[in-house]
Amino acid sequence: MLSRATARASNHLFFKNKNKNSQLLGLSNNLSYAASNPVSNFVSITWNNNNTSRMSKMKSFTTRATAQPLKNADELIDSVETFIFDCDGVIWKGDKLIDGVPETLDMLRSKGKRLVFVTNNSTKSRKQYGKKFETLGLNVSEEEIFASSFAAAAYLKSINFPKDKKVYVIGEDGILKELELAGFQYLGGPEDGEKKIELKPGFLMEHDESVGAVVVGFDRYVNYFKIQYGTLCIRENPGCLFIATNRDAVTHLTDAQEWAGGGSMVGAIQGSTQREPLVVGKPSTFMMDYLANEFGILKSQICMVGDRLDTDILFGQNGGCKTLLVLSGVTTLPVLQNPSNTIQPDFYTNKISDFLSLKPAATV
Repeated sequence: MLSRATARASNHLFFKNKNKNSQLLGLSNNLSYAASNPVSNFVSITWNNNNTSRMSKMKSFTTRATAQPLKNADELIDSVETFIFDCDGVIWKGDKLIDGVPETLDMLRSKGKRLVFVTNNSTKSRKQYGKKFETLGLNVSEEEIFASSFAAAAYLKSINFPKDKKVYVIGEDGILKELELAGFQYLGGPEDGEKKIELKPGFLMEHDESVGAVVVGFDRYVNYFKIQYGTLCIRENPGCLFIATNRDAVTHLTDAQEWAGGGSMVGAIQGSTQREPLVVGKPSTFMMDYLANEFGILKSQICMVGDRLDTDILFGQNGGCKTLLVLSGVTTLPVLQNPSNTIQPDFYTNKISDFLSLKPAATV
């Protein structure tokens, strides 16, 4: 059973590990803290001077019963007000739209359902994702899109991250655009992709001591320079945060195969710093809490639809939502039904267009 731990200190950060032992990390600056991710066991930090803590409610999660195939789509649709859809593997694969998506979304809108699209892919901003939806012929507004790039900026705003501090980015343009829109100073990103370190006796790499957070997302231009720079900031700058947009093992850059995901970049920094990241993307509950507050949604009236067990389905379960797994992306039926799999959605089906065809059997 996973539980949410809380910790608070005025001059130190206590990190709650899996063995429930507190470790003093020796950070200062009169910060207040609250642990808020039962999955990653991270500690979130509120940058303020009044020493008030953003406390989270204690929750526990239990293993679900074996998932059932979706047989009556109308019953599920009528039971909720909002559908949250993952994008990669649910709406599209790479740059190819999955069959039946436009008709399904139109049907749900005609029934008055609120639609929200949440993706762990941080390479694009909300505005850039809006253009992708438009290119694929889907009418989706920017306000309906929540990418992990946006979540990173939203999290920093929620903890009153100081405007005189900087953010070092190991990631792509989407994170930079969202940080800029939120009014934060940043460095790194794609422009550091060409930088190299020439090792020689006595060489010392300099870093900006005003960096107060390192944000790590998917980065096709990751290199040793970025890893070392991010490592120095986290290890040597007092109170520097280590924020991950997500820890996805794989991603869909094309529809031909799976590619190494953002988790590989996060893992590099985790390995060099020996620090656990604060994850703002799925399955962290941060985005779910943000969505619920933004739209005034009751979480029990939400159905989370995704293709990944350890991100999408766990994200929905951690948020107290109904969950539907689609087999159009990463997870296959054998993986779902493997006895070693402990993450079970409420229902599963082949793809979201099954909403159009799955009706209850007629009674005689």
